[in-house]
Amino acid sequence: MSGSGADRRIPHKDTQTRFRMSIEEKTSQTLKDLGAGTAEAIGELFAEVSAALEKEREEFVARGAGDERERSQSAKDLRDRWLARKSGLVSLIDENWLKKAPKELKPAVGRAFNQFRQRAKSVDTESLLCDVGQPEAGAKQGNLQFASASTESDRVEVSARGGLDLTLPGHRRSLGSIHPVTQVMREIEEIFLGLGFSIESGPEIESVYYSFDALNIPESHPARDEWDTIYVNSETVLRPHTSPVQIRAMEKHGAPLYILCPGKAYRHDNPDSTHATMFHQVEGLAVDTDISFADLKGTLDYFAKKFFGDKIKTNFSPSFFPFTEPSGELAISCVFCGGAGCRVCKESGWVEVMGCGKVHPEVLRHGGIDPERYSGWAFGLGVERFAMMKYDINDIQLFHQGDVRFLEQF
Repeated sequence: MSGSGADRRIPHKDTQTRFRMSIEEKTSQTLKDLGAGTAEAIGELFAEVSAALEKEREEFVARGAGDERERSQSAKDLRDRWLARKSGLVSLIDENWLKKAPKELKPAVGRAFNQFRQRAKSVDTESLLCDVGQPEAGAKQGNLQFASASTESDRVEVSARGGLDLTLPGHRRSLGSIHPVTQVMREIEEIFLGLGFSIESGPEIESVYYSFDALNIPESHPARDEWDTIYVNSETVLRPHTSPVQIRAMEKHGAPLYILCPGKAYRHDNPDSTHATMFHQVEGLAVDTDISFADLKGTLDYFAKKFFGDKIKTNFSPSFFPFTEPSGELAISCVFCGGAGCRVCKESGWVEVMGCGKVHPEVLRHGGIDPERYSGWAFGLGVERFAMMKYDINDIQLFHQGDVRFLEQF
């Protein structure tokens, strides 16, 4: 029948109800549940949460300075609402929208989430308190009114009596800078978040199983010797790499999977200009159908050019790692001599920066993924090494000594 309701276009139920949902309700559901199946719908969702964040920040600022204790508590409450590690709205968006997004939408969600996460820094406690600022001269402090001390002569009189002039601006502590290793780690994360990867973390005190057995590293391998790995007991170690996070992520999320695993690692090394017992790693893992070594090469070539500059060239050479097969080493044209040859690159024009390869089928099995259906590739790099190259630093120990003269340069 031409006039029947069957001929009308009825919006998806989730699309109808989405606009009546609160921010908390939206961030607790997946994009599929919200009916957001296009890049345009994703953009609308992120625009909504961005507007909500900005509105709450403006309301906090508009309330004014108020009592210092009340102001600090309100700033902390707003910060925790958005940025709390487990229950914050940003973490919920990461968990429910980005990590659970369909493969074809991950790049769009990753880019939008990356931009939103930068905006969310405006509700950090320090930023909020800076936006509110110090109380203006002549304002009430508790039950006292200091309008009578508003002139310069009055201030001099107060000072002469040895009293405290509360109409003068307060003294702020000078803010420090972000540690260079943290800066480099965040820069690496931003590049891969833009490619649709998500961030995973895991325990630093790890079992021998996740550190070695699940990664196809047999008991006879040198890495399992106590002179290379720091053992807590016979079954527990300080993780020698962040690779255990990959196994845990495969067990938790299954496939397809695109993750980045940044964090600390520990080795039984003698400290010198290029070695430290604690250092930072970033490892990446991609598991999906129909992906090859060519995808790995293209991704790492893109990453190297984004991090070091468009003029950087990349070179892959065969290598061996028990957890990948085939395995390779990525080298880049020397950032110091441009490939002409110097002391840093040992006159070769190339500097090795990371290992990589196709994930070994045994590793996929330990992660609960069928290697007959899925394949994967992985890579790992040392953050301090990248920081040393980026900032032309010749001693890794400088990162861990806490020398203010060194840190002030960043």
